[in-house]
Amino acid sequence: MGQPRGLATLFLTETWERFSYYGMRAILIYYMIQAVQYGGLGFDQTTAASIMSIYGSLVYMTGVIGGWLSDRIWGSRRTVFIGGVLIMLGHIALSIPGGTPALFSSIGLIVIGTGLLKPNISAIIGGLYSETDRRRDAGFSLFVFGANFGAAVAPIVVPWASDGFGIKLFGSHIDYHAGFALAAIGMFFGLLQYYFDGKKYLPSNGLYPKDPIERENLRPIITWSLIVVIAIAAVFGLLAITGNLNIESVIWLITIVAIAIPVVYFTTMLNSRKVNKVEKSRVWAYIPLFIASAMFWAIEESGSTILALFAANRTVLHLGGWHFQPANFQILNPLFIMLLTPLFIVIWSRWKNQPSAPGKFSGGLMIAGLSYVFIALPGLLYGTDGKVSPLWLVGSWFIVEIAEMLISPIGLSVTTKLAPKAFTAQMISMWMLSDSVGQAVNAQIVKFYTPGTEVQYFLAVGGASILLGLILLLFTKPIHKLMAGVD
Repeated sequence: MGQPRGLATLFLTETWERFSYYGMRAILIYYMIQAVQYGGLGFDQTTAASIMSIYGSLVYMTGVIGGWLSDRIWGSRRTVFIGGVLIMLGHIALSIPGGTPALFSSIGLIVIGTGLLKPNISAIIGGLYSETDRRRDAGFSLFVFGANFGAAVAPIVVPWASDGFGIKLFGSHIDYHAGFALAAIGMFFGLLQYYFDGKKYLPSNGLYPKDPIERENLRPIITWSLIVVIAIAAVFGLLAITGNLNIESVIWLITIVAIAIPVVYFTTMLNSRKVNKVEKSRVWAYIPLFIASAMFWAIEESGSTILALFAANRTVLHLGGWHFQPANFQILNPLFIMLLTPLFIVIWSRWKNQPSAPGKFSGGLMIAGLSYVFIALPGLLYGTDGKVSPLWLVGSWFIVEIAEMLISPIGLSVTTKLAPKAFTAQMISMWMLSDSVGQAVNAQIVKFYTPGTEVQYFLAVGGASILLGLILLLFTKPIHKLMAGVD
């Protein structure tokens, strides 16, 4: 398709990584809420949804660490490989019947591993193109297509591996661990492909840090790292002493941290001597795009939480003679992206006077909000006591994926273009942090979702997204001016 050969290497690596992640995610919430005697952990649905959201938040939050390690110590290529190994170990932990301890051990490994891998694999793609290369947006769109191909196969194959036919949510005993093991195998194949193919086709500058840390600067970093670790231990100790050390308080703490980190990071970049005047203007332009992205991801990432529960509790699980399981709905997200990606590649390649990135973000936010308005309609029309056609979920997912095509690949591309030179990989981490913030907020607001509040929940969140999209539309021109020559 006229793209650099290295894109194929990263395309396939991301395909396998997303297969492993989305395969695990397709069944994880059901594993948590399933009764212990049927092979689950027996969590209540609200707690499981909050854990899923904060899990997703942590996955993207640790991208900050991955970006820093890449820029200052390891280089992007080595950081990606180490992250993949940790992800594989995390899936292996879940494949062992270890109950709640295995769950949280797995979360820890996958959180750190994805934080190392995700921002840096995107940064490597950015390095395949010059800032003025018109193939750039199409290249990122192809990369996103690869990610979603792996994510589309996983919700069918991994649930099938759990018991041979998919998850019987409230039925017989299920071997979830077989599904988690398959996710680990997927990541293993991704690592093999990345290691051997990467030697031939990836740029060698990814082997070295862009801003290597000097020895005299290493001591204060170690000191501050120890201070952070001690502070975290002190907070957990205080919670334990006061009798508040529980899942809910930990989720609240992580939510606060998720929101605070981007504030600190933006402040650091705007005050850094390594960032020149033009780069600072571009960082200012990025802030409203970051906020818009967080709002979008709060809706889009609800597929594994709110919409997963809607699929299990409120949806008829057959269409004519075709029967399916709640986990299978997770295929809709990547499937629609794969169907829409070729169309949008053509649009971006041929549309000469296309909207700027802020304009695309504005449209994406309003469309994302409409997806929640759409899924509120069955509750308005028929009430929330019974079950409704699966086509409502299909329609909602289709609408939000149109929004994703306006935000996700465009956001990745514009992030690499607006990034200050000294913060290249770390700026990609900021893009990941917008997802982290959105899911951290979700971890709190999912508590308000019940059958009785279903309609109000969808209309309130969807309405907020539409309103924010309209506000962003009003400020499109000033934001584009701050972007200082970046389209």
